[in-house]
Amino acid sequence: MELNNSEAALDVILKTTNDAVIAVDNAARITVFNPAAERITGLAAKAVKGRPVKEVIPNTRLPHVLKTGEPELNRQQKIGEATIITNRVPIKEHSGKVTGAVAVFRDITEMKDLVRQIDELKEVRSLLEAILYSTDDAISVVNEQGRQILINPAYTRITGLNEEDVINQPSTVDIAEGESMHMKVLETRKPVRGVSMKVGKNKKAVVVNVAPVIIDGKLKGSVGIIHDISEIRKLTEELEHAKSLIRRMTAKYTFDDIIGESELVKSAISQARHAADTPVTVLLRGESGTGKELFAHAIHNASARSRGPFVRVNCAAIAESLLESELFGYEEGAFTGAVKGGRKGYFEEAGGGTIFLDEIGEINLAVQAKLLRVLQEREIVRVGGSKPVQIDVRLITATNANLEQRISEGTFREDLYYRLNVVPVFVPPLRGRKEDIPLLTAHFRKKLGQEYGRKVAKIDPRVIDMLTAYDWPGNVRELENVVGRTIINMNYNEDTIMPHHVPVLGKGERPHWKTEDHGIEKELGFPELEGTLGEILNAAEKRVLERALQKTGGNKTMAARELGIAIRSLYYKLEKHGIG
Repeated sequence: MELNNSEAALDVILKTTNDAVIAVDNAARITVFNPAAERITGLAAKAVKGRPVKEVIPNTRLPHVLKTGEPELNRQQKIGEATIITNRVPIKEHSGKVTGAVAVFRDITEMKDLVRQIDELKEVRSLLEAILYSTDDAISVVNEQGRQILINPAYTRITGLNEEDVINQPSTVDIAEGESMHMKVLETRKPVRGVSMKVGKNKKAVVVNVAPVIIDGKLKGSVGIIHDISEIRKLTEELEHAKSLIRRMTAKYTFDDIIGESELVKSAISQARHAADTPVTVLLRGESGTGKELFAHAIHNASARSRGPFVRVNCAAIAESLLESELFGYEEGAFTGAVKGGRKGYFEEAGGGTIFLDEIGEINLAVQAKLLRVLQEREIVRVGGSKPVQIDVRLITATNANLEQRISEGTFREDLYYRLNVVPVFVPPLRGRKEDIPLLTAHFRKKLGQEYGRKVAKIDPRVIDMLTAYDWPGNVRELENVVGRTIINMNYNEDTIMPHHVPVLGKGERPHWKTEDHGIEKELGFPELEGTLGEILNAAEKRVLERALQKTGGNKTMAARELGIAIRSLYYKLEKHGIG
């Protein structure tokens, strides 16, 4: 009875175990072939029992175990497409005689696949960690409840918050100004991009992109990429400063770039060419927008100083309190904020070359006196200094002001006037040389068409008639502005400028900034007003300045009058808002 129970128990074990069992007798014939062995090998027990094991499983080592009486443990073997791990042991009597052998094995094919997948996941994880820890962009991950679950080192560097401050905290923990984009994405399940905000203890300006994490259709959280734009802003400012220096130190144009066949333009070019051959001071006179700076470039490039620097200074664009130190430089400690060691002024920077002083009529009497000394003695004295510095500079000036009237008013020195007015060159207004309008329009059509990526091949003759009939108070600058706006009004499939493309010429109505009806934001061209009061006012001021310049065709003097402010204040505001 006990033996029967043992046999029954063994039968149950053999049938239910996941391990395959194959047993052979001392003649290597199969005596046991359980269901797991059937599943793994694909063979039926009835078909294999009593047969030599070698016939059933050609690469089996059970005969070898029978022969040696030595077990083989944890051996890997292929059976068909399956990979198994097997233990082979001999069956011995008490006397030690080998009477059979048994192999217990399991299919590890799936296990190998799982191990491979785990290894691949480990590689992917290592790769992701390398990316997370090496990127300069901050990364923030929250779960579906909006709680922080992962950040990278760049996040800590940008926000000043570490894992202890953030992990398991709400997604708003790092926000100094703005709303949580994580929560917005979790609510909408839609990504957001390019959102400006401020984060961390130092309220660092950043731009964030946030995307939802959706797995098998279920929202699992969101990932935020935080770009630090403070460094970009700094680099942009440095780049603009460098560009400004390059523009100021380089003369780009020659007399060949001055477009016009009218007698007035030819006369001005002839005068300027003669002046270029001499070292004398040149005074360029004419209305704003006529191209006086173009003549200054050309004179420098045609002179013996063409290989030297060309320094451009708009006297009206520099704050009156800074103009003297900008022109003549300053010594260390000359005033609060002075750079250690002092700094050269524009006159010293222009050594061996040309300095072009635009809007010369806007400088105050104190600076006029120092400028007179430069012309008389060929030397400057830095602000806060006493030692004169010899300079070798050719001076070209320009103005749209009536200097003779200012002399009578006592706001411009008569002796300086005569020093500057050695070779006067009058640059005519566009209304005085309307025969040049077709040439200028064709030039701007080609130039601006390339800049805007438009193929503008022709101009309808009626357009030229329209442009010629107008008096152009903003001169060539206004014409360029109108041609640019005209090209923008064209459809991409149009290649000919037609009359209906030309915007309304003239000043039109004065802008009225009302708040009723559609609101001030629509009057100013804003879709909406957001931000602090200071940001809103700055945006509104910038838009007003742009509208004024648009109305006057870029004529800054007229724009200042239109806005009721001083020309110097206008230049300050344009520089403040980065308007060229």
